Amino acid sequence: MTLHPKIVEITERVRERSRATRAAYLDQVAAAPVATQRSDLSCTNLAHAFAAAPAQDKIVIRELRKPNLAIVSAYNDMLSAHQPFRDYPEWLKEAARAAGATAQVAGGVPAMCDGVTQGQPGMELSLFSRDVIAMATAVSLSHNMFDAGLYLGVCDKIVPGLLIGALTFGQLPAVFVPAGPMPTGLSNDEKAKFRQKHAAGELGPDALLEAESRAYHAAGTCTFYGTANSNQMLMEVMGLHLPGAAFVAPGSPLRYAMTVAAAKRAVEITRQGGQFTPVGQMIDERSIINAIVGLLATGGSTNHTLHLVAIARAAGIIIDWDDFDALSDVVPLLARVYPNGSADVNQFHAVGGLAFLIRELIAAGLLHEDVQTVAGPGLSRYARIPSLSADGSLLWVDAPEASGDTSILRPASNPFSADGGLKVLQGNLGRAVIKVSAVNVNHRVVEAPVRVFADQAEVIGAAKRGELERDVVVVVRYQGPRANGMPELHKLTPTLANLQDKGFKVALVTDGRMSGASGKVPAAIHVTPEAVAGGGIARLRDGDLVRVDANAGLMSALISDEEFAAREVAERDLVGNESGMGRELFRVFRQSVCGAEQGASVFGSIH
Repeated sequence: MTLHPKIVEITERVRERSRATRAAYLDQVAAAPVATQRSDLSCTNLAHAFAAAPAQDKIVIRELRKPNLAIVSAYNDMLSAHQPFRDYPEWLKEAARAAGATAQVAGGVPAMCDGVTQGQPGMELSLFSRDVIAMATAVSLSHNMFDAGLYLGVCDKIVPGLLIGALTFGQLPAVFVPAGPMPTGLSNDEKAKFRQKHAAGELGPDALLEAESRAYHAAGTCTFYGTANSNQMLMEVMGLHLPGAAFVAPGSPLRYAMTVAAAKRAVEITRQGGQFTPVGQMIDERSIINAIVGLLATGGSTNHTLHLVAIARAAGIIIDWDDFDALSDVVPLLARVYPNGSADVNQFHAVGGLAFLIRELIAAGLLHEDVQTVAGPGLSRYARIPSLSADGSLLWVDAPEASGDTSILRPASNPFSADGGLKVLQGNLGRAVIKVSAVNVNHRVVEAPVRVFADQAEVIGAAKRGELERDVVVVVRYQGPRANGMPELHKLTPTLANLQDKGFKVALVTDGRMSGASGKVPAAIHVTPEAVAGGGIARLRDGDLVRVDANAGLMSALISDEEFAAREVAERDLVGNESGMGRELFRVFRQSVCGAEQGASVFGSIH
């Protein structure tokens, strides 16, 4: 297999850009203790750490010879995606004991759901929760008791936060343990239609709630391909799951077997296990490029133009949006999963899923195969599908030669499109990203007068009053990380889709986020510099002509440079975002967060 020359070029560019920061990070990893982690603890320290352990575990822990695994869990039973983790700790502990080791729940991390907080004040905590989770992970591991980590998380900010925390303890191996998607309920297409009817005033709240309850109806991850399921794809492509773990159903015998196998494998890749694979050395520039390629090939969540940047920086690797854009030019779109198609992740998995996709990308020279993974050297291990033999033992078989449904999943030789559909836009309004994999080619260029809003509720109100019944570029500003934590603006999707369905040319420009809701309406999101930092978006006025051109990579107000530069920045009173629903506790985050293209993190560049 020969790597595509563009993959080689971009990888080398990232490697060169990251030379100093990556070296500093690897020095930090190398400086960590070389013996069993807990050997540095005093007798008092150690006694505290195993006081509540079962008697046999105490013997193993105090002897300092066998690995002790940290379980860091995002379990709560309000969120469907994380409810299955309730039983995992005992399964993992038993599996560790069977391998001659021990495991302890090192700590828990918060897990909030963007689906619950959409359009609510709590959404303004959502992005910052990623960095809180990273810090909570560090606190969990700070007892210096552990030889590897088992990380239990699924959803939007949780997996990126866990991985940032794990990379901060890069001397430890890390195995991510997912929960799997809920069974298919009401189709995502039908769900979207119900939402659009409700937004148009054609459907009451009771009927909408009934539809939503049929879509979200059981334990497991939501079945559309938003940030949560994009996370699971990334953990596979980066080699942090066991192969094929992402989309196995919760509560199934196979899911139990995969969970047990994760603990056994974590023991094997500790220093004492003989196949030492510290995550800080395992995740390198090639792994990060693979992650971006996987995102593009599947039409994944735009949130990862933030999260992958922050994850990479935690490992001393510097990437930017131009890397995403350049890779998008050569990575074909191989999957159509809602909102980029009608299928859900269960259907995607059933027709070949990630194993098929990874094999195709490797064969096309678009993934670095020669990476280290938790399963061993070589990403080809992830072109296999897990199953149970007749006696109940776990085995892996090769991905099918052909897709089970080419309307959902295609080979690299016959993609849905030749590019990944993620573009960088720039102009006098700043820089932004746009995902066009679900946008009809006829809607990828919009030139229209703007209507400026301060939040999504104002947009919905204006639409209900009939004020947007025209070609329009909807601008929603002061939604960036420094302004109010960069909330997602999902509630706009049905309203803007209705306008587009009426034949109007419609686009969204915002310094907020859309993530998995980025669909058929062109949305220039994550605009940076954000409005509160004096970005060009803050100089727009109602009626200004703006061009959003996804083909040419343009996002500009069609105003002379002199006039635009002379305009005063429109101020907005943000006092209402300062408190309530816990927002007062995050004031320091808003004050210290870096820009969207730098990952919208309070950590900045750690190394």
